[in-house]
Amino acid sequence: MARPQIRPLVFLLTGFGWLVLSSLLGLAIFIGIVRGTPLPSWLRLLHVHGALVGGVAQMILGAMLAFIPPLLMTGRERPGSHPFLYLAVNGGAVGMLAGFALQHYLIVGVAGLLVFAAFVSLASDALRQARRSLNSPSLNLLFYGLALLALFAGLAVGEGMAFQLFAPTSVAHARLAHIHLNLLGFVVLTIVGTMHNLLPTVLQASLYSAVLARAVFLLLPAGIATLVTGFFLSSLWTEIAGGGVLVVGASLYAYNMLRTWLAAGKPGGAASDHLLVATFFLLLAVIMGVLVTVNYLWDPPAAPFGTLHLVAYTHMALVGFVLQTIFGALSHLLPVSLAVTRVASNKKRGPYLERLTQIVDRWRAIQIGALSLGTLGLAVVASLTWSLPLGSLAVQAAAWASFSLLLLSFFLFAVKIGHLLGARPAV
Repeated sequence: MARPQIRPLVFLLTGFGWLVLSSLLGLAIFIGIVRGTPLPSWLRLLHVHGALVGGVAQMILGAMLAFIPPLLMTGRERPGSHPFLYLAVNGGAVGMLAGFALQHYLIVGVAGLLVFAAFVSLASDALRQARRSLNSPSLNLLFYGLALLALFAGLAVGEGMAFQLFAPTSVAHARLAHIHLNLLGFVVLTIVGTMHNLLPTVLQASLYSAVLARAVFLLLPAGIATLVTGFFLSSLWTEIAGGGVLVVGASLYAYNMLRTWLAAGKPGGAASDHLLVATFFLLLAVIMGVLVTVNYLWDPPAAPFGTLHLVAYTHMALVGFVLQTIFGALSHLLPVSLAVTRVASNKKRGPYLERLTQIVDRWRAIQIGALSLGTLGLAVVASLTWSLPLGSLAVQAAAWASFSLLLLSFFLFAVKIGHLLGARPAV
């Protein structure tokens, strides 16, 4: 009996499915907070880990399988199908959610080890590739290496919390370190590393500055390390210093991406539009993070900061940056992957790829605008609570408007994926 073929495209589509389901749960949680009838707190853990582990981490795994060169140091080709990796990451995600739902953290810890094992197997592959080109390894491989180290550190901290290895007084610091190592250290570094190759590929142009890219490679990890150190030391000034380094690194990265787009002649398309908007949200989220920390230099904080404000801040990064980038990457990778796998002839592949690209570019202004405005709407809702009661009509109307825009963007993108999968090449 033949094994099922689990290729990188399957990881990408499955991860997108996880994101859709987790986002719907997140929107329900958000509406519950606004209405003053919050849902059980364990649902928030399901939302976060479903989106980050089942969704984002799985899609990053699929992208790494696609982007890391396919030949190992021994000359043996990496297999095109990855059923065990697929089972490990999805089984780990399901197990973690079950553990959180049952409030049984031993299950969460064991399930986390499955996810850890999946990325360890990929790390060995990336290490072999780096050794093959030790004198001048590709910049994206260097980013991937640091991102995987951050992921392993973040998972180790998460395992320590699941197995109750931290003292009760250290759990809050450990949780902050766990979140930022996984989100900033793993997700952001992976995306930034990929974008230095992906955006020029989408634009069919050269990266504006390799020097700026190397500077970003030095600044972002340094800022993340300083920030995490500040968490463990309970030092706001150390956290602010780390955040300042991150602002400089994110600014140089955004400038490099913008100049690359300008040098390419300002082309428009769903993929490049998503990726450029995502760059703006990364810079915005990093600046907001520094301001949040500065706010706590006063006791009590200078500006009241509650659950809705935390949701708005975190989703500038999670939806504005991560989700926008994922939509942009899929807008490029799905047509290319489908064209390569469905059409063997290079001559016939071009027209089919052009047709798939036209499908992806449909309604792009509405889709990107809805996702961007819906994300910014979360900040509007949070800011309204500084002057209006939580359950007021204006706050609820703004929340439903943001909710509707985000749903519209998801719906349009899902419809386009359906059209892509159903568009068969001409015989």
